[in-house]
Amino acid sequence: MAQNKKSGLADDYLHGFTPAEQNRLYEQADILKNYIYDSVDFTAQKNIVEVGCGVGAQTELLLKKFKHLHVDGIDASASQVARAKKHLAPYIKQKRVSIQTGDALNLPFKENVFDGAFVCWLLEHVSEPLGILKEIRRSLRPGGKVICNEVMNSTFFIHPYSPATMTYWFQFNDHQWSIKGDPFVGAKLGNYLTEAGFRDVKMNPRIVHCDNRDRQQRAIIIDYWTDLLLSGAPGLLKAKKVSSPLIKEMEVELKTLKNDKDSTFFYAFMQAEGYA
Repeated sequence: MAQNKKSGLADDYLHGFTPAEQNRLYEQADILKNYIYDSVDFTAQKNIVEVGCGVGAQTELLLKKFKHLHVDGIDASASQVARAKKHLAPYIKQKRVSIQTGDALNLPFKENVFDGAFVCWLLEHVSEPLGILKEIRRSLRPGGKVICNEVMNSTFFIHPYSPATMTYWFQFNDHQWSIKGDPFVGAKLGNYLTEAGFRDVKMNPRIVHCDNRDRQQRAIIIDYWTDLLLSGAPGLLKAKKVSSPLIKEMEVELKTLKNDKDSTFFYAFMQAEGYA
């Protein structure tokens, strides 16, 4: 996301903006929706801002779950916003959502406008997460609710042991850190939200744990995770963080993981909420 420095984004965007990557974001939202939205509650809110709305994948889920809700989405990427407007055209026609390109560190909204805010998979990609949360706080009315979902990449575990995958994962996270993102930001949300001026901050770890209890879901998650890892491959190759042989070895390991009758997948991310 290098095209908009003012928005506090990292020096590069790990996954890129290709149509294939945009499609992956819709698939990701669908696969993870139960892990996220069973604990998201905006029933008392009417007008929320979604900062870092991207292609509108999470926006659509919010609109489907909360039929009364109006969402103002904003993202730094013009290509993501264009895709979101196309995808959300029926909701835009119904005047339930508006999408625009903008700066997360300087939101184009007055103070005390919204009664809620939603952030999902944004802060891992920015260099100034606290500044963005302060700007969200400014845009909320007193008592306005914020919900943030963010990664905590040190929690990733798979069995059988897959050394190429874990080597790649380390480089994936190290590269994100080197371009001034934060693959561990989820655990820091309590501090950031509190410093940004939110009160009654609660942290809710969300766990994705798949094993023999549900083999179909395990296969779905492993396929999703494989796509996630490979989405970063072009950037990692360009940065010389990984090699093509390592990527091929990782793909073999992930296929083995999917087919192993006793495989295990574990990952936890953080969901935090607070009030203005």
